Amino acid sequence: MSEAMTSTITFDRAVTATGATSTRVADDKAMLRAAADLTRELSQPKPAVYWGDLIASCGIGYGALVVAASASSTAIVTVAAIVSVLALYRAMSFIHEVSHMKHSALPGFRAGWNALVGVPMLIPSFMYEGVHNLHHAKTRYGTAEDPEYLPLALMKPWTLPLFIVVSALAPVGLLIRFAVLSPLSLLSPRLRTAVVERFSALAINPQFRRRAPEGEAKRLWDRVETAASLWAIALIAMAATGIIPLRSFAIILGIAAAVAVLNQVRTLVAHLWENEGEPMSVTAQYLDSVNVPPPTLLPGLWAPVGLRYHALHHLIPSVPYHALGEAHRRLTALLEPGSPYHKASYTGLPVLVGRIARSTMIRR
Repeated sequence: MSEAMTSTITFDRAVTATGATSTRVADDKAMLRAAADLTRELSQPKPAVYWGDLIASCGIGYGALVVAASASSTAIVTVAAIVSVLALYRAMSFIHEVSHMKHSALPGFRAGWNALVGVPMLIPSFMYEGVHNLHHAKTRYGTAEDPEYLPLALMKPWTLPLFIVVSALAPVGLLIRFAVLSPLSLLSPRLRTAVVERFSALAINPQFRRRAPEGEAKRLWDRVETAASLWAIALIAMAATGIIPLRSFAIILGIAAAVAVLNQVRTLVAHLWENEGEPMSVTAQYLDSVNVPPPTLLPGLWAPVGLRYHALHHLIPSVPYHALGEAHRRLTALLEPGSPYHKASYTGLPVLVGRIARSTMIRR
């Protein structure tokens, strides 16, 4: 997930020694077959886990947000803000599960997530549904048609810090998108087209343009967008009239910005970003993606809700987040040491950031 509003920034590429060799990797049939066979019975989501995790994350996140926004002690504000960021980030990350799940298997979860997270945080599920699935399409991954891919490892060094810093503007951008652009777009078909195509996707590819929804998807979109628009207008009105003190409003925006930055950092290390636009085999896509498995503990905070197994997720996207750990253990035990499966595991965030940073500095 970026996973902020579609950026219009154009990144210049740096020609590097990493190249796009991954596009020439043939599929490892033994790994793909094992992934399918060993995880078949793990594909059923557990409603109690989903609802319990989401409700607990929201309860902790919003509770800490209220403490941070109302406390006078700097120390209390700081601690509460950190707790709020981590908990709300976890709650937000369920948008990834919503985009993959069969909604009949978890009745009401999408509506519940939108009510608890999507609308309050101005990231309704339609911003990811219909977008993220394109990232998993075999012929689109890593190409110009992938909304969630940029060859960051092949770009100029300055693009990496810019990629992170620009995400801090996401809360303001989302307020503008829903409080200003949504209502105005009702008056202008041309503006409405631009809003749908360019400002309605949690994507990082600035060239991506999404299609307008149709049928039931459009009806859901309209309902949730209306709710998000009314909420965004209400937030601005409450801040402008003093119902929400400006200091508290600034803290809330700061926490939201920190959530966006944390998510962008996670996005930065979700892949190796070494493909130059050619279609890739499933194995190549897997090797361009990242697992950060145990015993490392911190990924549970910066890559929650199964995102620490991002490479594995690309092999078995239908397996729910709570089963990915077991799937990883099974595959690790079965597949021989020389299997490509083991080559997508890394030890932590510093190693991954360092690898991408070095790649941007290498010249051919």
